[in-house]
Amino acid sequence: MIVCIAEKPSVAREIAKVLGANDSHDGYMEGNGYQVTWTFGHLCCLKEPQDYTDQWRRWSLSALPMIPARFGIKLIPNQGYEKQFAVIERLMQSADSIINCGDAGQEGELIQRWVMQKAKATCPVQRLWVSSLTEEAIREAFANLRPQDEYQSLYEAGLCRAIGDWLLGMNATRLYTLLFRHDPKQVFSIGRVQTPTLAMIVRRHDEIKNFRPEKYWVLSTVYRGVVFSSTKGKIKDPKDFTDLDALKEKEFTVTKIEQKAGTEAPPRLFDLTSLQVECNKRFSYTADDTLKHIQSLYEKKLTTYPRVDTTYLSDDVYARCPQILQGIVPYAQLVQPLMGKKLKKSKKVFDSSKVTDHHAIIPTGQNPQNVSLTIEEKRVYDLVARRFIAVFHPDCKFSTTTVMGAVEKLEFKATGKQILEEGWRVVFGGKPEKPDESDKPDQQDDREQVLPAFEQGEHGPHQPTLTEKQTTPPKPYTEATLLRAMETAGKTVDNEELRDAMKANGIGRPSTRAAIIETLFRRNYIVRVRKNIEPTETGIQLVALIKQDLLKSAELTGQWEKKLRDIEAHRYDAAQFIQELKTMVNEVVVTTFQSQSQ
Repeated sequence: MIVCIAEKPSVAREIAKVLGANDSHDGYMEGNGYQVTWTFGHLCCLKEPQDYTDQWRRWSLSALPMIPARFGIKLIPNQGYEKQFAVIERLMQSADSIINCGDAGQEGELIQRWVMQKAKATCPVQRLWVSSLTEEAIREAFANLRPQDEYQSLYEAGLCRAIGDWLLGMNATRLYTLLFRHDPKQVFSIGRVQTPTLAMIVRRHDEIKNFRPEKYWVLSTVYRGVVFSSTKGKIKDPKDFTDLDALKEKEFTVTKIEQKAGTEAPPRLFDLTSLQVECNKRFSYTADDTLKHIQSLYEKKLTTYPRVDTTYLSDDVYARCPQILQGIVPYAQLVQPLMGKKLKKSKKVFDSSKVTDHHAIIPTGQNPQNVSLTIEEKRVYDLVARRFIAVFHPDCKFSTTTVMGAVEKLEFKATGKQILEEGWRVVFGGKPEKPDESDKPDQQDDREQVLPAFEQGEHGPHQPTLTEKQTTPPKPYTEATLLRAMETAGKTVDNEELRDAMKANGIGRPSTRAAIIETLFRRNYIVRVRKNIEPTETGIQLVALIKQDLLKSAELTGQWEKKLRDIEAHRYDAAQFIQELKTMVNEVVVTTFQSQSQ
């Protein structure tokens, strides 16, 4: 008998249906030579300190650092988990072979490997790797099963992540709690990713709190209904420009007109982080909510695997794209112009070298009208579908006009943009796909920023204005901007290609960032103030207590994340990483003790 083990009952049902395992039993389905069972996510975890020795049961400074000679796993204490594990164990003990059908990623690999280890499975194991749950995709994946050994580095990376979180979390949490708490019930929770994330939020809070605005002035003038700005930029001393009446008496002259044609490529396909960012901007969905919605769409076979960190598709997906486009029936009007001709294949979309485990999130081609969806799921699906359709439409063509003018020696400039051919913008109703983050009602659409026809040398009256302004503090983080900051280890990066290069050094993984943010909320380290994220007094206090950069530096944590990725890619040794973690934890304990004793 072949035992297939999935990560959720819903996924197991889809696999069983394809395999013909239609007989239901308690905890599994059977038929056609297969037994299909499931976990509920994690059934096992690393052992807790007291499981290694009674000396670690009581929280004591003398017991630190706690570094097990060898890490072990245990079943999570839960009656439902224990019952399901008993079924899995019995099936695996008598199996001829096992097919690991866990989620196709680092966490999924770890979940199933731990269960197999706990069940003492000894038979051969193969790996099912699937990016969507459509019948066609599952059949194709079963036709291309791989030996589990090929995914050993994926497991090692997941194991190193879990051990790293245990070593740092268990030791640093006990250390700081015992040294600094005032209330016997108070716990200062410290984590490998959550603490640098909290430190970023506190740092931004401090920047805003300590910000001192500075006045400056901006000189502009209105000529023929168009606002021209002085090329001097910010003016710190307005004395030279106090006599606006004298300036008004002199004519404004157009000195130069320059027109440039340009093109704008469609927005990139979604990875999980960019989808969470977009949903937070548009609908105020939390990162965790967005993950739940896109996971549900994946399980309903409407979108591909969601926990991805690439915006590219592998080249082999290109051949399936016409079929996918035809399948998303509600968008037939937007798809129709693409049919009957060769689809555009941009290197910004199709690049196998930018895809490792999974490609960007796209529709599967199943008709969403045949599935019951919540309003939230419909909105998320709409974003994914329109992005996918847009990449096959032509680039948007526009012209940029720059008009230079002068009043004697003072230079002014006005810039306008005119859409010539909307191209991919028709997919979003002709508007830019992303709303302006500043959300200011007086800001205009690009199409409205059209200048009248000017002629070089023309001149006439104008209306100058000297406007007093002041510098503004940085904005508090929203979930959207916090996710981007985690992706780039705290650096502000707008350029998409540069941001791609920095992803390897981001903190957390796309699949874990939402949970990290939710953990900070749950532990009362941060709160939501409308869409903004603010640190609580407890969160501020905790970051102030931590002196070691090792614990709160996003950059250093990002370096550890890169090593985990390198382990997965066979570029770094897992044993060396664990040894570095043990050295780091020892250093944290020693230096903290030393700083307190001085």
